[in-house]
Amino acid sequence: MTIYNFSAGPAVLPREVLLQAQAELLDWHGSSMSVMEMSHRGKEFTGIHAQAEADLRELMGIPANYKVLFLQGGAHLQFSMIPLNLLRGKASADYANTGEWSKKAIGEARKFCAVNVVADNADRNCTYVPAFDTWQCDPDAAYLHYTPNETIGGVEFNWVPPTDNMPGGVPLVADMSSNILSRQIDVSKFGLIYAGAQKNIGPAGLTLVIVRDDLIGQAAANTPTMLDYKTHADNGSMYNTPPTYGIYIAGLVFQWLKKSGGIAAIEQTNIAKANLLYAAIDASNGFYNCPVNKPDRSRMNVPFTLKDAPSTGSGLDGDFLKQAEARGLLQLKGHRSVGGMRASIYNAMPLAGVQALVDFMNEFSGQHG
Repeated sequence: MTIYNFSAGPAVLPREVLLQAQAELLDWHGSSMSVMEMSHRGKEFTGIHAQAEADLRELMGIPANYKVLFLQGGAHLQFSMIPLNLLRGKASADYANTGEWSKKAIGEARKFCAVNVVADNADRNCTYVPAFDTWQCDPDAAYLHYTPNETIGGVEFNWVPPTDNMPGGVPLVADMSSNILSRQIDVSKFGLIYAGAQKNIGPAGLTLVIVRDDLIGQAAANTPTMLDYKTHADNGSMYNTPPTYGIYIAGLVFQWLKKSGGIAAIEQTNIAKANLLYAAIDASNGFYNCPVNKPDRSRMNVPFTLKDAPSTGSGLDGDFLKQAEARGLLQLKGHRSVGGMRASIYNAMPLAGVQALVDFMNEFSGQHG
């Protein structure tokens, strides 16, 4: 039986990557060392690090005036690092609130500055993206922060806020933890992009930051050394021991993406997977329901609920999860804050996995509809 892991993160990795890591676990390229045992300053690992950055730059078309930083601490630490580094003497920053991860970023930023919430979708239970012409942006804000994909609520932007992002303007900052590398973007439209690795890049413990050069070196005076982007930019992400194995796996994922046709090709696959799953939900005559506004549905995280059993009026969630697991469809339980189901279909989830889920969903609704 083939197992398909729909976890929201840590999430499925490409099988090809895992097999290569397995083969190289004890002896990387004849070095007689595991990557986990290498000095981060030795020629073996510095080569791994350099290749990973080069491949990422190629995949995303990252301009030369941006630094790529391989850090630690997850997106949560970036919630603090961003205001510490990007306020640059200003008193406030703009934030769009579109779900749980936006709320966390806003809560942390309020420890450092006044936060202007430019848009808020709480009026409809965080199920849509507010139109940009309703946003109340401040031209004097230090930056504008948004979350392009809300992992828990399944809301995704299909557009980039059209801000003036030239030096001296308001930089656009994006938490791309759950949709980075899943669709083509123009990096030059952003001042800073950050992402926890554990969804589309690699294992938990690695955090990616892509930051424009002019936003580095202006941290608040009381910023701890390890929270200053300049520290890491000046030292090639090796001021301290970096998450070496995470960078190695990320590098393998980048190579896998290149072999798969790059981001343009994986985006088309992601569209096909999402369309297949949403079509099954919408064609179920109400047995399944996705609460998200259709134009704002995520390609990466698909939340849905089941209707009550017609004979008893009781929920079918437990039976659904039990039978799904028996079919090799794992980690479908929704986040504890919202309940229901959630299928996370990141880059490494094959189309066959989504088809297997849809086949099961159709059978289950046929049995209980």
